Amino acid sequence: MYLTKEVKEEIFEKHGKGKNDTGSAEGQIALFTHRINHLTEHLKNNRKDYNTERSLVKLVGKRRSLLDYLIKKDVLRYRAIIKELGIRK
Repeated sequence: MYLTKEVKEEIFEKHGKGKNDTGSAEGQIALFTHRINHLTEHLKNNRKDYNTERSLVKLVGKRRSLLDYLIKKDVLRYRAIIKELGIRK
């Protein structure tokens, strides 16, 4: 399995306030980015997997919503997470 408990804790510890801070916008955006990257690699090998493609589009939309929320709340945090994760606008 690609997303184990240890991987999640590492993501939240690196991008959130701690490994138990699973609700912060930065932590959620980092987790969604990890999942999006995994699904993108899967779709490169399995072009006709339309269910995965649909879930990928939904994840991108959720991440976009969180990024929109973050830019309204604190532009500096938004810029930091965009730069750290390498997400293009």
